[in-house]
Amino acid sequence: MPELTAEWQAWLTENQQRGCSSESMVSAMVQAGFDALEAGALVRLFRAGQSAVVAPPAAQTKGSYVYDAWPMPLGNRLDGGDRVATVAMRCEQPQVLVLDDVLSTEECAEVIARSQAKLRRSTTVDPSSGAEQVIAQRSSEGTFFALCEDEFIARLDARIARLMGWPLENGEGLQILRYGVGGEYRPHFDYFPPDDPGSAKHIAQGGQRVATLVIYLNTVAEGGATIFPDAGLSVSPRQGSAVYFRYANGQGQLDPLSLHGGAPVEAGEKWIMTKWMRERRYGA
Repeated sequence: MPELTAEWQAWLTENQQRGCSSESMVSAMVQAGFDALEAGALVRLFRAGQSAVVAPPAAQTKGSYVYDAWPMPLGNRLDGGDRVATVAMRCEQPQVLVLDDVLSTEECAEVIARSQAKLRRSTTVDPSSGAEQVIAQRSSEGTFFALCEDEFIARLDARIARLMGWPLENGEGLQILRYGVGGEYRPHFDYFPPDDPGSAKHIAQGGQRVATLVIYLNTVAEGGATIFPDAGLSVSPRQGSAVYFRYANGQGQLDPLSLHGGAPVEAGEKWIMTKWMRERRYGA
């Protein structure tokens, strides 16, 4: 019989040793782009000590992404429960919103104060292994807060989930990043590329990422814009404002126009807080 790729063999071995159920392994493979019936057959064969061939997950045809309805009601204002944000700009393709008044000045200062002592060099996901790694393309320091880890963070998590129109429990913990002069994050996608074997271990913990909210904790003196190079969009960082972008539709397609980055900071520093939302409960 033909064989699975070495990367997927290693992933299946690791998850079997961890005691993962066949159902969870199949689910992760489906989220990574496999056909459901094919994934089920492959897991059964693997557990039986056999091997099988598998074609790479089907590539999405360029230009085939379908823009479906936004997950939140859209007008000039968005209700975050304890705070109302103003919609300053909306783009339909890709789906991008610029929001004002997401956080107060005092809340921004509180997040920065809580984060300063915990900052560490930021990492990204290795496409082959799924492990965290430091890369030159991302020159920032960061830290995380667990979901609803205390009363203050819980209030922010609840507000952000409501603004994004997505369940609170589907959110990853808040990530805080600081960029100094010259700091940047070159264009990338926030979703986990289905063709990368390393994506499977992350997709297994709540499914694919579907949307991002980047909140600016300070007003940057020069530079530091959030850029969408293929869409010709640029958002300047202003304290308390945010940029929301959605990149996964109800069909499970991923939007290539969501390619984005953080332009170099030219003067001062840049502090941001990021929330990523998943398809289902994160960690489940």
